[in-house]
Amino acid sequence: MAAAAAATAAKPSSFLILRPRLNHYLKPLCVSLANPSSSSSSSFPFNRACVLPILKPLLSSNPRHHSSVAFARDNGGGAGGRSGALGPAPVAEVIQKIDVNPPKGTRDFSPDEMRLRNWLFHNFREVSRLFGFEEVDFPVLESEALFVRKAGEEIKDQLYCFEDRGNRRVALRPELTPSLARLVIQKGKSLSLPVKWFAIGQCWRYERMTRGRRREHYQWNMDIIGVPDVMAEAELISSIVTFFKRIGITASDVGFKVSSRKVLQEVLSRYSIREDLFGKVCIIIDKIEKIPLNDIKEELKAAGVSTEAVEQLLQVLSIKSLTELEEILGDAGEAVVELKQLFSLAEKFGYSEWIQFDASIVRGLAYYTGIVFEGFDRDGKLRAICGGGRYDRLLSTFGGDDIPACGFGFGDAVIVELLKEKGRLPALSLQVDNIVCALDHDLQGPAATVATILREKGQTVDLVLENKPLKWVFKRAARINAERLILVGSAEWQRGMVGVKILSSGEQHEIKLDELE
Repeated sequence: MAAAAAATAAKPSSFLILRPRLNHYLKPLCVSLANPSSSSSSSFPFNRACVLPILKPLLSSNPRHHSSVAFARDNGGGAGGRSGALGPAPVAEVIQKIDVNPPKGTRDFSPDEMRLRNWLFHNFREVSRLFGFEEVDFPVLESEALFVRKAGEEIKDQLYCFEDRGNRRVALRPELTPSLARLVIQKGKSLSLPVKWFAIGQCWRYERMTRGRRREHYQWNMDIIGVPDVMAEAELISSIVTFFKRIGITASDVGFKVSSRKVLQEVLSRYSIREDLFGKVCIIIDKIEKIPLNDIKEELKAAGVSTEAVEQLLQVLSIKSLTELEEILGDAGEAVVELKQLFSLAEKFGYSEWIQFDASIVRGLAYYTGIVFEGFDRDGKLRAICGGGRYDRLLSTFGGDDIPACGFGFGDAVIVELLKEKGRLPALSLQVDNIVCALDHDLQGPAATVATILREKGQTVDLVLENKPLKWVFKRAARINAERLILVGSAEWQRGMVGVKILSSGEQHEIKLDELE
């Protein structure tokens, strides 16, 4: 037994083996943190703060590895024994701070920005309501084919698209009109024409960012389905003018450039340009104010347009009056007839001073077929504010029956830039009807009762959720522009009363709880 005891005493426990090795790894690290200049290997400095990085586990998660430690010997402790080394020193894991900015081209909406967005959307909705339109919405994620099939090459390169787990090609919508066309086809003959719909939706395009152009934006669309007459375009432009007037923008600030895709078609038909080139030519012409004229010529020639046709085309596109257009194309063509009708209707609607003819306006999307228009700022500092036109043949590209249609898209970014430029951004601060405060911790329940009574009567209430001094409460009331401060005090509550202070005048009084309005 004595021999056994001696053997047991000679055999080190797992704790005794592990402790020297923990000291070996941890002691120099802690000493260096506590005293960087010290090279001492003295014991752990408990009297000084020591901040350790997160360490990876010293031991393997494999139980066999753990048990082997108990029987390991120190290095050199005997021939044939297992090595007692625990492996290399643990490596500190560095936790990197994430980038707190939103992805490039996107935005956060803090409360201040959210109030502006809500104000803008409210005006979009009010104008749509005034014109008798109904609101619709569509998925942000759509089939890629919906946009690739007829939107034109420009859109292809700007899609946020991917293959989902069901091996389907999908895309974040870059615009709303194809989704609207899909829904119209889906509803089929159950729709009672004409349809007047509007939508406010988030759109995504991967494109070069400029002032007022982001990779994510919200867009207001108004569309009329089932009306072939120019009266539909005239009403759409009238709705945009109404919106501008509501937010303080005048005809001296913005205008509309108006033309027709049929102008371009008539010129190209004179030179026997193939119909399948029309969409590509429109995309090139849409760049006419964005790149040098020589580059436009070279792109048109590369697309298959003859030199003579290019010169004639550019001559027509430089025309800025309907009279000149009539001299070149005659007065019998559809383009001239429809444009003259639109300008006549503009007088009847009362916005003739807002619009002007500009033959270079064609819009970049391939699905437009007739009149097209763009809103622009007259100072020329911003890109197009809005744009739209007629797209009578869009539905057939998705397998549906063609129905006459027209509409516009109006982004949220450029109009905000315009309002900033003109100094007409509205002052939109948080406003609350009441701030309710308990004067004692035991009265927080009664204060909650008061808040509920007021909220059920339609009043906004900011309830102070903690015990705060009155000085803090008054500062809070000023920050949220509260109209009244309602104080719940012990003596008043026992009498079924609360204290009320009108913050604008300083007037104070007590009122019965059931009379609180």
